[in-house]
Amino acid sequence: MTDTTSKDTIVPTRAVRPSGLNHLVLNVRDLEESHQFWTEIIGFKQVGELHKAPDRPNPPKMRFYSGDHDGQDFHHDIALVENTALPAPPEKWSMFGGAMAVNHIAITLPDREAWLQQLAFMQSKGIKFDRRVDHGMTHSLYIRDPNGYGVELVYNLPREVWEGDIDAALNWVRPLPNEGPEALLDDTENVPVFGAVGDD
Repeated sequence: MTDTTSKDTIVPTRAVRPSGLNHLVLNVRDLEESHQFWTEIIGFKQVGELHKAPDRPNPPKMRFYSGDHDGQDFHHDIALVENTALPAPPEKWSMFGGAMAVNHIAITLPDREAWLQQLAFMQSKGIKFDRRVDHGMTHSLYIRDPNGYGVELVYNLPREVWEGDIDAALNWVRPLPNEGPEALLDDTENVPVFGAVGDD
């Protein structure tokens, strides 16, 4: 790795566009409770945690988690920090007008089959489905974690479905049942293509 000084760096005229979101850190009231949710219900794997160090004799309770990146662990996609001073979660979750600073966190499943299996698994565990919808670029289920954070589980539709008009795909939504066997059905026959000829 080459070390260059700031005088060798070309200063751009606008911000550099990021390649994506690296990780998310959530404050949680009870680390053990949240650990159980994010590992046993959502399926992330713990890959690390903060330990004592000479300059950190009393570290905060913090753990790091990775999804499956083509069979490989990542340094972390999400981290949890215990903060017992957090307020209690709202009794009812709502995507809009809620009291939470974080609206929701979207988690990608590898493909449609994995997504359907995850929905069936969560329903078998008695997890409440707060919202089921088809979006123009994903099919989605919304639940909430023990702290009241919304969690969206998605699989991505093929790029050719939404790339012609991303804005239209983002604005399209089809509400679906969120209880019983109907909450586990997934329609792939009537998927609109955005930006296609004749699209309204």
